[in-house]
Amino acid sequence: MSHSRRISTIVGVAALLLTATACSGLGRSTVGMLSFRGHDSPVELSYSNTLVRGCHKIGIPKGATHVENNTRVDVVLYRTEDCGKADRGDGTYVATTLSNVTAPASLSWRSFRVIH
Repeated sequence: MSHSRRISTIVGVAALLLTATACSGLGRSTVGMLSFRGHDSPVELSYSNTLVRGCHKIGIPKGATHVENNTRVDVVLYRTEDCGKADRGDGTYVATTLSNVTAPASLSWRSFRVIH
């Protein structure tokens, strides 16, 4: 199995697990898709029906450098895996139906919170 095929399989399984977990009825969830991609990577990881509460780790091994927020809620992206403050600020705000790309010299995003 090639490296890219293996990554695609892992990402697909992770997305299915996250979707199944988010649909469990434990609370309100987002409407629409939140999509992430790593630097120069053809693999895209999308989240739908994400719980609006808590911190969500972005399931890309080296973090995400591109995001598209096609949900009906705003999100804040963090450079740490626990939505904590990093040395370079509190987080990156991405409003609904917008996208963002990191600067080449900056760190990738590792987690996000939904604004509700």
